Amino acid sequence: MKDFHQLSARQQHMLRFMTAFVRENGYPPSIREIGDACLIGSTSVVNYNLNKLVDAGYIERSGRVSRGLRILRSIPGLQSATVLATRQPLQVPLVGRIAAGEPISLPDDIAHHIDEDDYISLPAAMLGNVDASEVFALTVRGDSMIDAMIQNGDVVILRRQNTAENGDMVAAWLKEDSETTLKHFYRRGDMIELHAANPAYQPLQVVPDNCEIKGKVLSVMRTYA
Repeated sequence: MKDFHQLSARQQHMLRFMTAFVRENGYPPSIREIGDACLIGSTSVVNYNLNKLVDAGYIERSGRVSRGLRILRSIPGLQSATVLATRQPLQVPLVGRIAAGEPISLPDDIAHHIDEDDYISLPAAMLGNVDASEVFALTVRGDSMIDAMIQNGDVVILRRQNTAENGDMVAAWLKEDSETTLKHFYRRGDMIELHAANPAYQPLQVVPDNCEIKGKVLSVMRTYA
């Protein structure tokens, strides 16, 4: 692992910004936000330096999740950094919990029966160009997606949709069992496989009629103590 002062000035700047952004917002910045804050016009240059920070042991990256960055090491003497202003927060329904492990039962269909208090505020940047009316959130229970940097207690932000492409991370409703689970979706011939991001879990094989896609994961929100 490199000492912080062995990093390039650009990498130090990026790491300071990311650390301050996470402390302020509770989730990591996007590639574009890092570039804007650090005056880097090329996303490929941002990616190059992020990979250098991975090699140096300061962050982890996941390409499967928007804002898939996790800071692993603190920065000595960090006091503050400029954090980008965001647009007015959007209200997104927090409709229940989802299993990242063995499927769990839910009292209702995850897309319905939402009380007025069951909303969370999200910066518009977390949704990209997706209409907020098509978005909902679920609290994760379990550890089957830890290699995708999704931990127990995280909140996943999803776009409502009933289709998926191979490799998409989805909320899948297993109709015959009235259970839901968070997994990577794959179509294998006449079957559907739902894959964990943890080698301790075997893929779930289900027939298409028993698997209803409720949404695709857009991003992940974590509360930092």
